[in-house]
Amino acid sequence: MVRYSKLPFRLLARDYGVDITYTPMIPAHEFIRSSIARDSDFTTCPLERQPTSSDGRQHALIAQFASSEPTEFARAAELIGPWVDGVDLNCGCPQSWAMKEGIGCSLMSSPSLVAEMVRAARSRLSPEQSVSVKIRIHKDLDQTIRWVKEVEAAGMTFITVHGRLRSQRSSTAPDYAAIKELRKHISVPLVANGDAYILAGVHRIAELTDADGVMAARGILENPTLFAGYYITPAEAVRRFLGEMTARMDGMGKRERRRLMECRDLVELIDYVEEKWGLDEGRVELDDVGG
Repeated sequence: MVRYSKLPFRLLARDYGVDITYTPMIPAHEFIRSSIARDSDFTTCPLERQPTSSDGRQHALIAQFASSEPTEFARAAELIGPWVDGVDLNCGCPQSWAMKEGIGCSLMSSPSLVAEMVRAARSRLSPEQSVSVKIRIHKDLDQTIRWVKEVEAAGMTFITVHGRLRSQRSSTAPDYAAIKELRKHISVPLVANGDAYILAGVHRIAELTDADGVMAARGILENPTLFAGYYITPAEAVRRFLGEMTARMDGMGKRERRRLMECRDLVELIDYVEEKWGLDEGRVELDDVGG
């Protein structure tokens, strides 16, 4: 998720049933050339890869990169390797800027190049670390099957499949049947992606696709607690994330942050925000940026 799945958000999701978290999609060419870009694009802490104290669940962190050059992708994997459990190559971003730069979905027409990139990254990481790929499907599913088989043979650890074509937007339902058919032709684990918004929906996607896991993107942005079974985001999660967001704001010392954390429900939280900053003003600012 470009720009969104930064450390505070990943830590929040980690405590609500998520097993694997991904960084935002990072341009590999900038990451390997600039320490400023590296510091901006990636931060972590030991906590996010440790078991959850409440239930002992293991957690993994995957760094997702955008790249179209094997040496570049391999170098990025090497640089970030000490702090992650694996790297992922995004071959599923359909945005026009990505297509123009030869990354994202444009790589769906270049399986040999992607296979070379997987081999290059694989050579820079330990055997315990994963090298995965995220894709969309072709209109001709046989083309997707051939694509995946070639990349799998290069050492791909697992694959995430978004059940839409490059040209399809979120208003089109994902093709779960296509993911299920693809599952029959590969031996590595498969993660299904597309329209996971509630836990019941996650279970349904897993059943319809025979996938080994389910990924949420837009759904988890709306509700980072969905994998824990919450239908809507509880006030506690909002309060925790607001605590992170307000850490550097003027007037938010320890006393004010304590007041924020003492809000017992969403009503009290809204009252606090309105008293502190003015709710109407906040709405105007959101409108101004197209929120």
